[in-house]
Amino acid sequence: MDRTRGARFAVGLLVALAVVGSWWRRHPSACPYGLRLSLRAPHPFITRRGLREILAPAPGERVLEVGPGTGYYSLDVARWISPGGILDVLDIQQEMLDHTARRARERGIPNVVPQRGDAQELPYPDATFDAAFLNFVLGEVPNGDAALRELRRVLKPGGRLVVGEALPDPHMVPFESLRRRAEATGLRFERRSGGRPGYYALFTA
Repeated sequence: MDRTRGARFAVGLLVALAVVGSWWRRHPSACPYGLRLSLRAPHPFITRRGLREILAPAPGERVLEVGPGTGYYSLDVARWISPGGILDVLDIQQEMLDHTARRARERGIPNVVPQRGDAQELPYPDATFDAAFLNFVLGEVPNGDAALRELRRVLKPGGRLVVGEALPDPHMVPFESLRRRAEATGLRFERRSGGRPGYYALFTA
């Protein structure tokens, strides 16, 4: 009897997750701060090491991260561009920014600059950044094409944009779709690392 109830519960949970995932795919939105613990899980398909290899951050650069969450990638990138570099982190949720900034302070990382804002209308002047990146984020933006246009605008000529996408994110943007949409904004595709379960794609402005 207990096994039957357990099996029913498991099936019910899977159905509920499928329904939530389906709804979330049709209604793009940022990961709520209440689910922040899920952001701390390892990301085996788009790793920090992989990000460093394709983004190629250098000391002294100014870099933008859109949607830092709780800083899974942010703190490492801030170190990679030291000394002299600045990591601007932009998020629509103040709680995420506060969390990332607090972690940076606790680790003695002084070059993380939080800014609340919308990826569809970035609050930065043209040609501000040497590089930008966003992981697990583009599919959460209601108008991802607008976000790509804005990212191209705020990059310096020749500036680098890295987009990371991976399963099991319900908003994962397939590579073919990303490349087509990015190139439509004038971004130039350079290369890709990773496969269907997860990839990084590098573009230049």
